[in-house]
Amino acid sequence: MQARVLACAACHGKQGEGTDNDYFPRLSGKPAGYLYNQLVAFRDGRRKYPPMNYLLAYLPDAYLQRIAGYFASQRPPFPPPSAPAITPAQLALGQKLVRTGDPSRHLPACAACHGPGLTGMEPAIPGLLGLHADYISAQLGAWRYGTRTSIEPDCMQQVASRLTDEDVTAIAAWLASSPAPANPSPLARGALDMPLACGSEPK
Repeated sequence: MQARVLACAACHGKQGEGTDNDYFPRLSGKPAGYLYNQLVAFRDGRRKYPPMNYLLAYLPDAYLQRIAGYFASQRPPFPPPSAPAITPAQLALGQKLVRTGDPSRHLPACAACHGPGLTGMEPAIPGLLGLHADYISAQLGAWRYGTRTSIEPDCMQQVASRLTDEDVTAIAAWLASSPAPANPSPLARGALDMPLACGSEPK
């Protein structure tokens, strides 16, 4: 598989570690189920980015599962955290939303689904660290405006629709400036009692 995923390496790095381009995310270590879901979404046009749509257009499910499994098994070092380009007050808001959410807006904490270490959970909830702030912001924006969707019930669309522009900026900056987790592996399936039903999580 290492030879076969060279087409991925140009944008995502040899081991899926990510690159300096803000919009090419880290893939390594994310749950295989999450990566597979995203590959299928690009192949079938639910996520739209022409190079990915073209690259995956004719690949069968079994091959996409192998690609997902390869990157899920990789554990390259995390990049150093970025310096936040926002005020301390905005950074504190980002930390609050990630760690505790905002019950007054029925907004669960990111950590409630992605884990206290923000490393995700098997089989299909991704880790949130090691990503660029602009990438995180762009994805939250895509969920908010419906240009990125998931299997119903689309829990991320529900959460993102409750975020303001300031929330998105704060969350993205705080996550991008957070250090790598001591243990980057996703939590075991069922380790968290999810606050929302997510269609991407197999029953």
